Amino acid sequence: MFILSSIGRLATEFSAARARYQTERAIHSLPIELQKDIGWPEAADAKAGLHYGVGTWAGAK
Repeated sequence: MFILSSIGRLATEFSAARARYQTERAIHSLPIELQKDIGWPEAADAKAGLHYGVGTWAGAK
């Protein structure tokens, strides 16, 4: 049973990371001015060309 609960937990974390990534992609596709209007915190970073990926979802707790 321990293995099944671990797999379930990992699947839940992956699903949340994927949803977060899709939301970030949608917001990043908006114009910078609109991102600033909604208060997106990385609007200034996006303008500078910085990108933070989802690749760290497993290690981030």
